[in-house]
Amino acid sequence: MQHTILFLPGLLCDAALWHAQTESLSKHATCVVADMTKDDSISAMVSRALTDMPDTFSVVGLSMGGYAALDVMRQAGARVRRLVLMDTSARADDAERIQRRKNLIARVAQGEFEAVIEEHFPSFVHPSRLTDAPLMGTIRASAHAVGPGAYICEQTAIMNRPDSLGLLGDIHCPTLVMCGAEDALTVPALHHEMADHIPTATLQMIDGSGHLPPLEKPDAVNTALHAWLIKDA
Repeated sequence: MQHTILFLPGLLCDAALWHAQTESLSKHATCVVADMTKDDSISAMVSRALTDMPDTFSVVGLSMGGYAALDVMRQAGARVRRLVLMDTSARADDAERIQRRKNLIARVAQGEFEAVIEEHFPSFVHPSRLTDAPLMGTIRASAHAVGPGAYICEQTAIMNRPDSLGLLGDIHCPTLVMCGAEDALTVPALHHEMADHIPTATLQMIDGSGHLPPLEKPDAVNTALHAWLIKDA
């Protein structure tokens, strides 16, 4: 049976986040991108995604998708062959971050979705890429495809997620912890922390990338994922 890889997108992202990766890896594996827009809790997002998964599979999650990937380990860890945690964190939100998310939700509920997503974008990519029209066009199109209702669900799920630091020591499948070296949103230190706590972890930084390496540095990410999920599997 062909290897299956479950891709889990981040906030305001859809399958376009993983287009370069699924196009490359689909030659060697069945690639499934989860729909993260229908639920307002991480556990429900994961339960929905797991209904389409075979007995064993690998998981790749970025940002909110990384929170979901950790919940996959809670719900179905014995079924996971290999894990990739990308530009994410094992920590729950602190009170300040929760309040910030509540404020954003309130603004979107009042009709400010366009303004809110534009405020997110500078933290999504390396500063040098903010003038990259094709890249920003892809990110903007994904955000609009997600839409305000799903954005509220996603932010609600993120701010209510459990802390996963205590889970890390129980992860025993081969795990790649990857981060854009210039990620200002989930900073490299958070990835060093995860790699230090997961017994089987390998840490890799993607130079010249911010929070979205699959879009900013697709070739580097493809190379890393091919080596981790295909060549060495």
